[in-house]
Amino acid sequence: MSKRVLITGVNGFTGRYMAAEMLGAGYDVYGLAHNAPTNSAPDPITLLTCDLCDGGGLLSIIEEIRPDYVVHLAGIAFVAHGDVDAIYRTNLVGTRNLLEALERNTHHPASILLASSANIYGNATAEIIGESTVPAPANDYAVSKLAMEYMAKLWMERLPITIVRPFNYTGVGQSASFLLPKIVDHFKRRAPVLELGNLDVVRDFSDVRSVVGSYRRLLETAPNGETFNVCSGTGHSLQEILQIMRELTGHHPEIRVNPAFVRASEVHRLIGSRARLERAIGETMLIPLQETLQWMLESPL
Repeated sequence: MSKRVLITGVNGFTGRYMAAEMLGAGYDVYGLAHNAPTNSAPDPITLLTCDLCDGGGLLSIIEEIRPDYVVHLAGIAFVAHGDVDAIYRTNLVGTRNLLEALERNTHHPASILLASSANIYGNATAEIIGESTVPAPANDYAVSKLAMEYMAKLWMERLPITIVRPFNYTGVGQSASFLLPKIVDHFKRRAPVLELGNLDVVRDFSDVRSVVGSYRRLLETAPNGETFNVCSGTGHSLQEILQIMRELTGHHPEIRVNPAFVRASEVHRLIGSRARLERAIGETMLIPLQETLQWMLESPL
């Protein structure tokens, strides 16, 4: 009999790839979304709609599905999201509602994966950031994710919870409000001008397909009570990325720094350690950033 996995946020960028990953591994996939259109998730999954802040609705869905595994991806993932109240309500209270519903159900999952964020590290001084690096969140989004982690620890004696801290990742279908899709879109359209914020940032970028593969393996390994960075372990400066795009396209737009895009709470350097992740699940597929950017350039989406 196939195992049932519930994926929250299934109609989001990561959720769609996570659903495809679990379907490919033979799972029965149930997707939870907030007022999602019926064609927003990959077939053949069972799509259900419920607001994370609706505790009663969540409990009814959990009792109906009785999931064997849960991947919690739903939440506000855009750092510059303007509604601070919604950030905390969704990322913190919504996650608590989900855990309460899972705990109250008589059928407890074998493994629950909660997606936090590497943004909780803020401007860490470590060259390579490990999971023991002291958090220093620099924006409300990061604070909401760190608060979610602390809240989840209250449930770890009752539920098999694993927390992941993904670093930056990208791929086909990610919103152009994020940095790399925005850059790819401008080069694809051969736009004459590209306006960016701080050009000196360094980020650890992964391919979304690598990320969901790591999530699945962590879910199956079930290292309950532990926290893992999910990253490539390699940093790329924005200048490097622009050069890769010039080489891939032959296009050389004018690069302008728009002060409106420069964040006061900008995290300047964020590169993660993969050591703990690889000890838990072994070596994982890493797709070079240039291949990811090429994939995004060639996609009609």
